Amino acid sequence: MSLRLGEIAPDFTAKTTEGEIRFHEWLGDHWGVLYSHPADFTPVCTTELGRTAALKEEFAKRHAKVIALSVDPLESHHVWVKDIEETQGVDMNFPIIADEDRTVAMLYDMIHPAATEKSTVRSVFVIDPNKKIRLTITYPPSTGRNFHEILRVIDSLQLTDNYQVATPVDWEQGDDVVIAPSISSADAEGKFPKGFKEVKPYLRLTPQPNLD
Repeated sequence: MSLRLGEIAPDFTAKTTEGEIRFHEWLGDHWGVLYSHPADFTPVCTTELGRTAALKEEFAKRHAKVIALSVDPLESHHVWVKDIEETQGVDMNFPIIADEDRTVAMLYDMIHPAATEKSTVRSVFVIDPNKKIRLTITYPPSTGRNFHEILRVIDSLQLTDNYQVATPVDWEQGDDVVIAPSISSADAEGKFPKGFKEVKPYLRLTPQPNLD
């Protein structure tokens, strides 16, 4: 059965390019991004892991760790890392799980036989510091991920966890946000001192509350 939003991300022990880890212990109090790639030495995956390495500081700003996975052996990962660094102009700075026995892939439903029987599809899981799954995205093997979108969603989750707001379509940092319908307009006046614009009684926009 597929994992659902709000469920606890399954814990596991695995070998990685940075040593053996226990997943929940490795995450600690961080946000986490766990994603699978179909195979080592493939072109799209090479660009994705390179992009992840280049975005390390962006993930760090959000107190987030990233870890990748495929069902290739650890020795293959280590050789492939050299190709990633050479072709993408980065230093690999995050771990890749070697899931040869598919334990993690099965726990997280990363193998979709109708799409590909032997490898994992491009699954993404965003996990919060309470180890709850907050986002799932599944891309086909032929389509590279948009890591800007993954960062955008983490920004949205961190904002909406702390304020009674939601983020509207195509929201980016600094854009107006939506006041939760559960808050009356009278209460909103006190909660959102920057003011708000009422488009409809259920659609009220206010400046992003955690920015000066």
